[in-house]
Amino acid sequence: MNNEKPIVIGVAGGSGSGKTSVTRSICKRFADKTILVIEQDYYYKDQSHLPFEERLETNYDHPLAFDNDLLIKHLQQLLKHNAVDKPIYDYKQHTRSDQVVSVESKEVIILEGILILEDPRLLDLMDIKVYVDTDADVRIIRRMLRDIKERGRTIDSVIDQYINVVRPMHLQFVEPTKRYADIIIPEGGENLVAIDLMATKIQTILARKID
Repeated sequence: MNNEKPIVIGVAGGSGSGKTSVTRSICKRFADKTILVIEQDYYYKDQSHLPFEERLETNYDHPLAFDNDLLIKHLQQLLKHNAVDKPIYDYKQHTRSDQVVSVESKEVIILEGILILEDPRLLDLMDIKVYVDTDADVRIIRRMLRDIKERGRTIDSVIDQYINVVRPMHLQFVEPTKRYADIIIPEGGENLVAIDLMATKIQTILARKID
């Protein structure tokens, strides 16, 4: 077992910004390393104690929607090379599933989510902080396609949510966290130059740990 502390990379940005594409690009560049991806979306708070009608009103783009206490606890355990049971969120029932996914610690841990740079406690655990900066029109199209295909939403409901919740939350909570990023990547996974620079930085940290 490698006793070196894993590298933690935070990948933040608005909904539909391309965070997942950036994460995949990192994984491809470090195919020889073991990488664990932890999605903040998995750590929405359990709402099983609330009536279904109240769950429907959940603002998933607000910092209070996340169980960061559990996320931080799990990250701390992973940094000690301990396995954790990652929760699963049921978007149809709007609460946490009874099922979990057991994951083991890896050399590189990528923490991905819209508000991972918002909590100072999470910032303290990251070695590299990335913000994926993508135009609003591109983000809304990507979100619309995702929510319709994967979450069974209608076009009207996605647009209504974007105008009344997603956009104001992005401006109030997500966009300001850009200031905490070490690296800002415009246009997500399409920006190969920025991703190459980030990969070089990660390689430098890995080499330093080996030395």
